[in-house]
Amino acid sequence: MQIGILTSGGDCPGLNAAIRGVARAGMEQYGMHVTGFRNGFRGLVQDRTIPLDGKSLSGILTVGGTILGTSRDKPHRMPIGGKERDMLDVAVEHYRKHHLDALVCIGGGGTQKNALRLHQAGLRVLTLPKTIDNDIVETDISFGFDTALDIATEAIDRLHSTAMSHGRIIVVEIMGHRAGWLALGAGIAGGADVILIPEIPYDERNVADTILRRSREGKNFSIVAVAEGAMSIQQAKQIDRLTEMKKKAESRQEKKKANEKLQHFYDAHVNHTLELTKRLEKMTGLESRLTILGHLQRGGTPTAADRLLATRLGTACAKAIHEGKSGVMVAARKDTTALVDLEKVAGPIKFVPPDHPWIQTARSVGTGFGD
Repeated sequence: MQIGILTSGGDCPGLNAAIRGVARAGMEQYGMHVTGFRNGFRGLVQDRTIPLDGKSLSGILTVGGTILGTSRDKPHRMPIGGKERDMLDVAVEHYRKHHLDALVCIGGGGTQKNALRLHQAGLRVLTLPKTIDNDIVETDISFGFDTALDIATEAIDRLHSTAMSHGRIIVVEIMGHRAGWLALGAGIAGGADVILIPEIPYDERNVADTILRRSREGKNFSIVAVAEGAMSIQQAKQIDRLTEMKKKAESRQEKKKANEKLQHFYDAHVNHTLELTKRLEKMTGLESRLTILGHLQRGGTPTAADRLLATRLGTACAKAIHEGKSGVMVAARKDTTALVDLEKVAGPIKFVPPDHPWIQTARSVGTGFGD
């Protein structure tokens, strides 16, 4: 059998382990020939390949990033000559050119949607769940999350000493897109005093009250862990209003206008942690500083847990290909795996439930959520 592999979306620890898991199991167990496509779906459209053999796979298990490279390009909206063009037909053509029996797409939510489009175009496609955000539905966890959680937790650990020394409020912005898993987990593990996540809109006065209460108790510093997608109650209401407007839009023009307003809101929201830090300083009278962890959370050597998970999912993917499966994502389910139809995976986001045990745990130790 001939199989292809590509990695798409943001890079994250564990991608190379997943590539190795699929390819090594495919070659060793089933006699497959494996081709890698460079830079995600762009490589499939441009027909840029690399052979994946024993030599190219050697030593990559512990290496961060992806040896195949990645991009956020979408096959149906590929930027060509300054314009977006539908290149799905070209992607299908190159799949046929290499006589592929299956294509493995490794990535997050966007990759699942693009893989579904290829599946609907008649290609045999399987996917693996990758993202530090842990927001892919139908899987217990996605690889990359554990490593990012370790990095974010260590950052909070280190910020404790400088916060304590200077008697400051330290606001830490943590990735996660529109889900709060990473900020919540790191906030609990790092002992943050306030955790703000998208799923629980906050009131700045409540955040300030939590910090001031700590001051009255003789605690001269506070750590506020903020997910990049966290919003105040007022901002959340604005998003609800814009989303409702988008749902009610009937004409194509109305939908476009609603989408533009939503995008404008999210673009303006990028600096929300900086504004929050300034307002907390004014409301509490305590010196405040902001730390944005950014892409530090996506880099470096994957943890043992991520290497194990990525390898486990990768080998299960090779087995699924051998068994003739198609149009599925290989999901993690406790200590085993499950195959989930891409139709169920592409689109929805796995948010933190309001009654999740992690939230209950945090509240039990006195952590504030600003609500």
